[in-house]
Amino acid sequence: MSQKIKTYTFLLTENFSHMPFSCAIEAFRIANLAAEKELYRWQLACEGGDHANSSNGTSTKVDIGLDDRLTDSDIIVVAGLDAKRHATPAIKRWLRWHDTHTRGKIGAICCGAYVLAEAGLLGGKSCAIHWEYHDAFMEDHPEVDLKPSVFVKDGRYFSASGGAAATDLALSIIEDDHGEELARQAAEGLVYASVRTEHDGQRFSLNGRIGIRNPKLAKAVELMETQLDEPLRTSDIAAEVGLSTRQLERLTGRYLNCSPKKYRMEARLARARHLLRQTDMSVINVAMACGFTSPSHFSKCYRVRYGETPYQRKTG
Repeated sequence: MSQKIKTYTFLLTENFSHMPFSCAIEAFRIANLAAEKELYRWQLACEGGDHANSSNGTSTKVDIGLDDRLTDSDIIVVAGLDAKRHATPAIKRWLRWHDTHTRGKIGAICCGAYVLAEAGLLGGKSCAIHWEYHDAFMEDHPEVDLKPSVFVKDGRYFSASGGAAATDLALSIIEDDHGEELARQAAEGLVYASVRTEHDGQRFSLNGRIGIRNPKLAKAVELMETQLDEPLRTSDIAAEVGLSTRQLERLTGRYLNCSPKKYRMEARLARARHLLRQTDMSVINVAMACGFTSPSHFSKCYRVRYGETPYQRKTG
């Protein structure tokens, strides 16, 4: 195992998410303590070189600005709310320079992958991002292989989805660099007992979320939640999972307290709400992405569900 000190530069965008930022740094800090030597060091950067504001309202002083060029540091982009908007031209130029002129690794936590994708660094690569941004990210960046995983490592690029996932990623890096024992000691120092791998998903299973134990119903729910832009009828879904329409309706009534049609409509409207909040897509394009062929029908359904029109949501 290499004993060379590894340096990370955390690039904080405006409205960055503070929890995953802290989780990553603390994992490296405790690894240093457990090893009784400096294995990792870090510095903070932001546009302007003074401070960055997090989404929880706190302000963090940084060490360097974007005029600095780094040749001996890996980079981790930390982003949060409105990540796409905060991927400024200056940040994208800085990232592209390091991608082209250095051999360092480039990572992202929480919504940082959005910034890397906006900079054009993730084409054909795999990444992870916070699950709330999955729909918006897939619409904006179909060239990127988005995974529902806790974290992803793809060559020189790595990403964690957010929250405690940054701890899982940092512990995985520590294990790669210095072995399983040091990673275990760092996890214990964090009082982190349930370390996850990149094969673990971000969200609870369907059984964990809504108590579904019937495998055919679980498959039907997966279809209803993932193929939202397809004109699927209840009979189509039932046939796909090997049930009759009547059986599927009975199961959704028992486990979900609604009909398949209503559950699918709720999923489509929830996705539309995410896209309206997180992207600059037009209302018409959001409607189409969520399986509505009529903008007026979409507007009516949205207003009934949320008490406002999609146009009001977009401009509010």
